[in-house]
Amino acid sequence: MPDTVMPDAGAVTAPARIAANPVLYLPQAGTVLYAAPGYLAVRRTPEMHRLALRGDPAALGAAFGIVLPTTPCRSATADGRAALWLGPDEWLLLSPNRLDPVEVPGGAVVDVSHRQVGLLLEGCAAADTLAAGCPLDLHPTAFPVGMCTRTVFGKAEIVLWRTGAGFHLEVWRSFAAYVCGLMAEAGSFGS
Repeated sequence: MPDTVMPDAGAVTAPARIAANPVLYLPQAGTVLYAAPGYLAVRRTPEMHRLALRGDPAALGAAFGIVLPTTPCRSATADGRAALWLGPDEWLLLSPNRLDPVEVPGGAVVDVSHRQVGLLLEGCAAADTLAAGCPLDLHPTAFPVGMCTRTVFGKAEIVLWRTGAGFHLEVWRSFAAYVCGLMAEAGSFGS
């Protein structure tokens, strides 16, 4: 599939570059990776700071100014930050601003910002595109806005979060090109 230019955003989609060199291709933040106007848009998130949190939710939440969700597979947001529940004592904290790891008694805080990249899927075909590689039931009644979980997309582990506008995926950098290519392929069937 050749590269194309979206007339409204002037952004270049990436399927041909991904197919040609999937190991080296990693899009810049905000890059539109695939677009079928009125149907699907896949783009990389703006740069974000990511912290992996383990321990007591009250102490960790107080240290970072956000109430950590204790309901399984749910998220919480405050001041542009999001806390995603990943396990009984584990969260992923996403922030547009730098957050320095701090020592929290009985807890662990690790900066994982450079380990992962974020992808956004928006449009009426976002759930169908994800269904091509994700085994979860993504119907809004089964996976409502605010729900998050670890799962797979193809053969890559991802963190999947349903936002009001679509889906936010966190994927390890080493799998980003693979996931982008698979999404572009899956998204191209319905356009």
